[in-house]
Amino acid sequence: MKHLAGKSIPDWKKEHPILQDVSDKKEVFWTNPDYRGQHKPENLHPDAIEAAEKRLERFAPLIQTIFPETKAENGLIESPLRNIPALKAAIEDQYETKIDGRLLVKCDHDLPISGSIKARGGIYEVLKFAEETAIAGGMLALSDNYSVLNTDPFKKLFSRYQLSVGSTGNLGLSIGIMGAALGFQVTVHMSMDAKQWKKDLLRNKGVTVKEYEDDYSKAVEEGRKQALTDSRCHFIDDENSEDLFLGYATAASRLKRQLKEKGILVDHDHPLFVYLPCGVGGGPGGVAFGLKQIFQENVHCFFAEPTHSPCFLLGLVTGLHNGVSVQDFDLDNRTAADGLAVGRASGFVGKTVGQMLSGSYTINDDRLFSLLKTTADTENIYLEPSALAGFYGPVQLFNEASGKQFLNEQGLNEKMKNATHIVWATGGSMVPKEEIERYYLRGSEI
Repeated sequence: MKHLAGKSIPDWKKEHPILQDVSDKKEVFWTNPDYRGQHKPENLHPDAIEAAEKRLERFAPLIQTIFPETKAENGLIESPLRNIPALKAAIEDQYETKIDGRLLVKCDHDLPISGSIKARGGIYEVLKFAEETAIAGGMLALSDNYSVLNTDPFKKLFSRYQLSVGSTGNLGLSIGIMGAALGFQVTVHMSMDAKQWKKDLLRNKGVTVKEYEDDYSKAVEEGRKQALTDSRCHFIDDENSEDLFLGYATAASRLKRQLKEKGILVDHDHPLFVYLPCGVGGGPGGVAFGLKQIFQENVHCFFAEPTHSPCFLLGLVTGLHNGVSVQDFDLDNRTAADGLAVGRASGFVGKTVGQMLSGSYTINDDRLFSLLKTTADTENIYLEPSALAGFYGPVQLFNEASGKQFLNEQGLNEKMKNATHIVWATGGSMVPKEEIERYYLRGSEI
């Protein structure tokens, strides 16, 4: 009989009955019994977010030079916050539920350069490595105009270094596009879940793509191996990187500005709910970490995962974080939501934000495609399947007994008419038209 941390799987399921439903691939909505509204982690200081924001500001002149599409945001890589009243009405009708408060979408599918939330963390870590490399080489000072990095002497410098990453797709795009633009040699190790168009795009940018007939964990393992054989190779570790995490966390202060511009309050009487698709956990974890530093107990973050790949949920429920995999509970880690096809969560992220999360839930692939079609029909927003996972969160919060209990225990029932719900749309704008049409057709057939 299989054992996990000294306990049999049946015993785990007996202790936490939700694990039986998870193992049966049922959709679940779990609220966190260890939730702390103002929890401060010991391993990462909030001041680190401010340092990351300042670094991105230093790079803004360079970003504008290389990627003119960022000029509207003065070289910052940012996405709109959009009202979606037609989609809200359609979801309420489809699921026969009332979502109290307003519903908006954070359009990270429209982020410039690489078209997904990974542009925040992945590009930030590439830029930080470039800055450190140039400063160590005696060629750059913090006071310089960083557009100078787009010149031949710096490209020659960067060409001596390699970047390596394991990815299911979108992180590889972000690192590959930015790394190649600066002149680095980039290798992206891609799992079987990665879409062919993403591999082709990277190769067209001059990036080396290595493919594996295995899942995300194998791609990461191979990326680590490459870095160990070359002192000039920087491995971008999606499972453990503080730099990736902080790049994602900078989204919070920008969201705060956008909410203010829309006249939306977030305080004791105006709660904020944020629904974030989750793979290994870095992107949603960084965003949640940033939001909790700003809004503290007034924001509630929920992670969304496919029913076949709920690695972060398993890590939270068992308390084992990266000590448990989906395979331990007989799940196959096969999902159309390729960006979320991860078998084992980040231990670093789980331990950092675990007590900050209000909960987590799962969604099946058919529902992803159904929501994809509804989102396209009502708001003309076209997303990749993984990016739809967040849209089911408000439905679960109001429909499921555990969601209703959470609202009651947190004293939120009377405040929900003033609530703001934000679904984080994590990717889609770079998906080829013919691929989007296939997604839409599948949604039409459900």
